[in-house]
Amino acid sequence: MSQLEQVFEQFAIMGGNHIRLTGGEPLLNPSLFEIIRYAISIKIASITIQTNAVLLDREMILKLRQLDLPGLKLQISLDGANPESHDYVRGQGSYHAVTAALDLLFQEHMSGQVIVHFTEMQHNLSEFPELLELAEKYRLAGVSAGTLITGGRAAGLELCKVPDSYRYLELIENFRRDSSFRRRYVAFGNMDALQWYLGELPVDMHCRLGRDTYLTTDGRLYPCVLCHCDLYAVNSVHEKGFLRAFQEGGELWMPLLESIRKRSVLLEKCLACQVSAGCLGGCAGRALAVYGTIWSTDDRCDYRQHIYRKHLIQKNYLNKTKR
Repeated sequence: MSQLEQVFEQFAIMGGNHIRLTGGEPLLNPSLFEIIRYAISIKIASITIQTNAVLLDREMILKLRQLDLPGLKLQISLDGANPESHDYVRGQGSYHAVTAALDLLFQEHMSGQVIVHFTEMQHNLSEFPELLELAEKYRLAGVSAGTLITGGRAAGLELCKVPDSYRYLELIENFRRDSSFRRRYVAFGNMDALQWYLGELPVDMHCRLGRDTYLTTDGRLYPCVLCHCDLYAVNSVHEKGFLRAFQEGGELWMPLLESIRKRSVLLEKCLACQVSAGCLGGCAGRALAVYGTIWSTDDRCDYRQHIYRKHLIQKNYLNKTKR
């Protein structure tokens, strides 16, 4: 039994039922289909493959369809509604590769297993409604969005900038005025900024720490896909076994989770904020990646406040008009 099969088996024994295969590019792995078949054989119900879609030709798609796994999802990166925006960060020709893959997936009746993932950046945020149109055209499972984290390779790059508050407020105004945008968003979309505008703010309730763990190929287990800090990593997972590693992780991560829950009453910026009771200073993993500490609000704090104020203004206006 391979190291990865042992991890999968112990994960299944623990009651785990969803695996996400990422990279690099998982479609480059020559053992990908063996890995997936083994996961299916031990009753893993849901598998997501995160891919840039460049290698998704008809042969690959047919092989994926033959797996006959209803819980199989393809998360395809698409960072713009046109070649200029997407290729700006992904490389020339990438946009056409993605849309060609979507065409094939639609033809092979697999587009309903596709989630397009959109990274929110300064240059592309206004194109989100067009991606929802694309989701409707191809009958995709959905379009998820996540704000760029200015850490790692994205730190200091001029072409990668987090959208400012003005861009988000502009998008929200478009959402408020355009009924087609709202309809498609309800059917296909998921974006934190729009959920905040709609009044959904308890970020702490969505924290995946210890529930959405991240295992590297060299055997380091992190508590969250956004919390890649060696201080909170369990090492030598392949030697220890996943069960033991996860137990060690639990002992390491529980104090971290307790600290995260205390942030809103300890961080000076949160004390005078009407949002902090719900968001607890935002995502600790983002704060750690961008600022090097969980003892900071995350990098989305300012525009979260602006967006939520807009929500309150809109809510008050609607309440007055109902009277």
